[in-house]
Amino acid sequence: VMAMFGPSFFTGSLIHRFGAERILATGLVLLIGCATVALSGLHLWQFWSALILLGLGWNFGFIGATAMVAASYRPSEKSKVQGFHDFVLFGSVAFSSLMSGAIYNAWGWTMLNWVVFPVVALCFVALGTLKLAGSRAAS
Repeated sequence: VMAMFGPSFFTGSLIHRFGAERILATGLVLLIGCATVALSGLHLWQFWSALILLGLGWNFGFIGATAMVAASYRPSEKSKVQGFHDFVLFGSVAFSSLMSGAIYNAWGWTMLNWVVFPVVALCFVALGTLKLAGSRAAS
């Protein structure tokens, strides 16, 4: 929990310095690191390391994505966009929580961690698509 919320004191500064997209991408890389460490073994240090990487990855990903959403609408759209964002976000959290339990129950710890890789790959594809669309719109 400390790794999830502790970095919030400086994540905003990192976003201002490097951009929300880069911080989000860093979060995704940290999530890959989390799954890699979790797959490497079952010792206590591996659990702690994976949890720290998970918390940092979650923080950078969540705050980076939220900053991208906040920059994507006009002030008059604020209530609708933020409401829809929260609905999708917390719906996804609920779905992911249920699915992670089902995956763990059906296929175990190893498969639960392998699922991270395609999910993060899809996030990178989405981020790249947004980046391309933004560069085309700017030119």
